[in-house]
Amino acid sequence: MLVPRVPEATMSQALPLSSTGSPSAVAPEPAIDPSTRRRVITASFIGNFVEWFDYAVYGYLATTISRVFFPESDRHVALMLTFAVFAIPFFVRPLGGFFWGSVGDRLGRRAALGWSILIMSIASFCIALIPGYATIGLFAPLALLLLRVVQGFSASGEYAGASAFLVEYAPSGKRGLYAAVVPGSTATGLLAGSLLAAGLTFLLSEPQMDSWGWRLPFLLAAPMGLIGRYIRTRLEDTPAFRELASEDDVIKAPALDLFRNHWRTLLLAAGAVLLNAAGFYVILSYMPTYLSEELGLDATLSFIATTIALITYIGFIFATGALSDRFGRKKVLIAASIAAIILTVPLFMLLSTMNFLLIVLVQILLGAALTLNDGSLPSFLAEIFPTDVRYSGFAVSFNLSNALFGGTAPFLCTWLIGITGSNLAPAFYLVGAAIISLVAVLLAVETSKKPLRQRGE
Repeated sequence: MLVPRVPEATMSQALPLSSTGSPSAVAPEPAIDPSTRRRVITASFIGNFVEWFDYAVYGYLATTISRVFFPESDRHVALMLTFAVFAIPFFVRPLGGFFWGSVGDRLGRRAALGWSILIMSIASFCIALIPGYATIGLFAPLALLLLRVVQGFSASGEYAGASAFLVEYAPSGKRGLYAAVVPGSTATGLLAGSLLAAGLTFLLSEPQMDSWGWRLPFLLAAPMGLIGRYIRTRLEDTPAFRELASEDDVIKAPALDLFRNHWRTLLLAAGAVLLNAAGFYVILSYMPTYLSEELGLDATLSFIATTIALITYIGFIFATGALSDRFGRKKVLIAASIAAIILTVPLFMLLSTMNFLLIVLVQILLGAALTLNDGSLPSFLAEIFPTDVRYSGFAVSFNLSNALFGGTAPFLCTWLIGITGSNLAPAFYLVGAAIISLVAVLLAVETSKKPLRQRGE
């Protein structure tokens, strides 16, 4: 069946459409064995889990890492430099998005996902082997930065590729639920990192953590990455991509086609990602450091509060993916932006009470509001681009927003607090991101009930 395509005459028409006036081809519903879909879910889950486990560990152990890799003459400066090393690799992520998107759209989703997880895991493992500042001086933070850049480049296709993989394998009417596996695996990686960081912080003394304790989580990356690669290489590529390849319709230069025929879609997609980019890193990654370093909460209690919030986030994420299947991506994404705009500042004000139970409740509410966005966004982004540029469109838009507003969030929040003297600076940062996302989503059209398009023209 062909779905008529409306020309991109206005911004509100841009998202699901290519720039020509011709009808868009759509993928037929494939007949797929349930066991294959289970293996697809597992393969998609493990790659994001490994990536975000590492990111979680780095964020949650930022204070320890700042002591190991930077001189301690100024604690605030050392912490900012640690977050700068966290943030800088995100600026290479758009380049990684172009690279892995091109690989995924030309050679297949499986090829891109198999190699990206291998390189990412090796880089993470090597971080554990770097001597500290006291041993090799400035070479320590430089080595850390180099490996983080390699890791960021390789990881830049993971979220987009796994989402495209799941959406193209999902049955009709369940693409939102299937794609929610990606943020679910991301949060599970954060949860595992939080639990391990909390355990290490509780069991080991500060000298032990500085000497060898912080290295243990990074050492786990290699075996987990090898397992993920093994699972992925045992799968066939998606039916949608195989159909394109069989008809010799694979685009040779997907990045060029993306900017030539889908640039409006790309801009709105990047805008829609902003709340996810800023909210995810502030609420689920930066929060333990914010609670302990800015508000003075005990470090172990900070980890416990974030861990509880992550558990509830994982529970909510699949529900919001299913909600987007029932009510549409737009309605759920709009609700997420409005909730963030209205609730974020008052909830951050409650954190300053230093009441532990209230802090836990606030984090649960912030996480629940964020899931409205995160559970719907992967299917939303995968559906608005046709199969021939789906990986590239998703990867570039997602990584562009995360480079500017996601990975930089811990650094920017620490900097904003420093120059304003206000602990509410991160809340206003989130509100700004939510406003931009709201505008972008309002200009979009609904895609959840439509078949996936194969070609943009």
